[in-house]
Amino acid sequence: MTASTSVSVRRTVSLRAAGVSLVLDLSDDLLPAVVHWGADLGSLTTEDEAAALTYAGVNPVGLNQVDEPVRVAILPEGWTGWPGRPGLSGSRAGQAWSPRFRVTARTLDGSPVAAGLTEGGAGSVRVRAEDVASSLAVDLHVELLPAGILRTRAELSNLGADEYTLDALTLALPIPPVAREVLDFAGRWARERTPQRTDLGIGIHLRENRRGRTGADSAYLLHAGVPGFDFAGGEVWAVHTAWSGNHVHFAERVFSGEQILGGGELLLPGEIVLGAGDSYTSPWLYGAYGDGLDELAGRFHRHLRAREQHPSSPRPVTLNVWEAVYFDHSLPGLIELADRAAEIGVERYVLDDGWFGSRRDDTSGLGDWQVSAQVWPDGLGPLVDHVRDLGMQFGLWFEPEMVNVDSDIARAHPEWIMSADRDRLPVPSRNQQVLNLAIPACYDYIRDAMVAILREYDISYLKWDHNRDLVEAADRTGGRPVVHAQTVAFYRLVDELKETFPGLEIESCSSGGGRVDLEVIERTDRVWTSDCIDPHERQLMHRWTQQLLPPELMGAHIASGISHTTGRGHSLEYRASTAVFGHLGIEWDLRAAPADELAHLGAWVTFYKHWRGLLHTGDVVRLDTGDETLFGHGVVSRDRSRALFAIAAVERSMTSMYGRVRLRGLDARRRYRVRPVLPAGELAGMLPPSWWGTGAGDMAAHSAVSAERIAGGSGAVFSGQTLERVGVAHPAVFPDTTVLYEIEAVDSSGD
Repeated sequence: MTASTSVSVRRTVSLRAAGVSLVLDLSDDLLPAVVHWGADLGSLTTEDEAAALTYAGVNPVGLNQVDEPVRVAILPEGWTGWPGRPGLSGSRAGQAWSPRFRVTARTLDGSPVAAGLTEGGAGSVRVRAEDVASSLAVDLHVELLPAGILRTRAELSNLGADEYTLDALTLALPIPPVAREVLDFAGRWARERTPQRTDLGIGIHLRENRRGRTGADSAYLLHAGVPGFDFAGGEVWAVHTAWSGNHVHFAERVFSGEQILGGGELLLPGEIVLGAGDSYTSPWLYGAYGDGLDELAGRFHRHLRAREQHPSSPRPVTLNVWEAVYFDHSLPGLIELADRAAEIGVERYVLDDGWFGSRRDDTSGLGDWQVSAQVWPDGLGPLVDHVRDLGMQFGLWFEPEMVNVDSDIARAHPEWIMSADRDRLPVPSRNQQVLNLAIPACYDYIRDAMVAILREYDISYLKWDHNRDLVEAADRTGGRPVVHAQTVAFYRLVDELKETFPGLEIESCSSGGGRVDLEVIERTDRVWTSDCIDPHERQLMHRWTQQLLPPELMGAHIASGISHTTGRGHSLEYRASTAVFGHLGIEWDLRAAPADELAHLGAWVTFYKHWRGLLHTGDVVRLDTGDETLFGHGVVSRDRSRALFAIAAVERSMTSMYGRVRLRGLDARRRYRVRPVLPAGELAGMLPPSWWGTGAGDMAAHSAVSAERIAGGSGAVFSGQTLERVGVAHPAVFPDTTVLYEIEAVDSSGD
């Protein structure tokens, strides 16, 4: 029975949270279908109104199509006549490949869903369905979270006596026909999360990731919205597959006009074979709606910040030693580096790759997680103790899933190395291979080695790296693919370490930003955005990483004057003003920094500490400036009393002046004082506008503007509506220059 024919028992659930409505059709024995997902509809006052809303979305039967309207459930089913991607793909040796599930139970927050209309706020709907003929059962879980985010996942169970081979289990959410433009992301090492847009035409926009990790080029979030949607406005929907292994995202528009967004895990051949009584649970598929990209991103930020495990302490200023010393681990040099760091206010010191085994370069020793007696004859204790005595936390680098062939562990256990053929290894990458953590003995070895280090030393933080894709990722003895099992084992290892060492913080690093997703962030405390710390590149990467993650989860470091990944040179002002809008760190050999630069760097550290309470709790605003060479972004406090904005010139504009820049996100009814701030004391190459105050209009072109002159300037007072609808003149500046604006309310709330 489909939605078009007579319905014997109609059930509708309407949930509302944070300006979003989710209406589900749970009628008869059919799998749940989304009637509406988007802007808040208010209360559906009667069962008749709910039924009318459901029927309003039923298409007429088209010519030369199936004779009943197609009903697209959250798990799309082929038996309904749906011509697009099916939700379930699998068989019993070619049989039982097209199940027809019949619902046997439905609950809302644990209580049975009665006939008629049920309304509520944020809530959780669970549906159990079975197909007797194929001996399969599916449990669907659909939630509307308090932040207005929808998420869903499915568990498939084998009720039969023989094996069922699962090829795919993907879920889908409908989007209206006005959503005809797609936005997702491309990327590569050192250039993660590069946006790309395209029209949504007939067919499927399919993004498959087979890297064995989230990937620098993952779709990240797959959006579809009204053409031209931007940060400020335009209805837009998005999905995110919360999974750190192989995965898919897709947008599909079929010939009859239906459109869906979907995703799930990408399973390799034979990877999931369910024996009698076995089950498989899909990753969470998250869905978010917003009027503009900022509203949509804000839902994810509020959801993440509401979690019990979300970092609540101030995000410590971090020094990572990698670009300062690489593999040159000398205790005197590392102690000197720690001393310099402490002098300028650094709060966490992280020792990177090279402290263990024979790891003097990237060709050997990986996997031998014992402190190198050659480099550290007295162990790590002298460095750890010195760092702790300076008042800083100590952090350490690991890459637990990887191995060099030239290592003691690889020689002792070659069978632990992933390969589809026992007689050869996959093509190497960065001189390394992958350990199969799905092998219990291998897992135990890695866990025990990490636990031993963490027990011996006072370590507060792990930088957890993952520097290569999983190629031919299989159990070497049997040849079966193990990406799924590896991903599950990784999650279990992190969970065990967190349980054993309460308070331990972990960073997800994977060749930079190659393992960034909502499932890894359930277990870790920040991500390393990219191995590229060039602020010119980071402007774009920060802008779009924040489409999913709030700033405090995004590692953002101040690098040396010449970027190690691009060769570009930038001022300290540009490097620092880019990095403070994340979880601030430093990746720079401070031993070689001149005294005046260290003093300026210390001023930026002080500035970050002053503002991080706002930066890591407020609402992120990204500006549509109308000039692609001018990026604008800021953070506004939740009570709308203060804000910090950054306007960055990332290239040379075709015009000599930028004109007015509109600052969004404030209370239209309140008045605000706006003034530029220069934490380190000067900013060269600038023609300031007169509204800055105290002689700003008389400053000569290309002169250095001192902090004292700016601090003495009063700025100007504007209403929130004026700032958003009219804006303020921005100075002419050199490329790769940022101007920061401090904004504070001068009157009480407009409420």
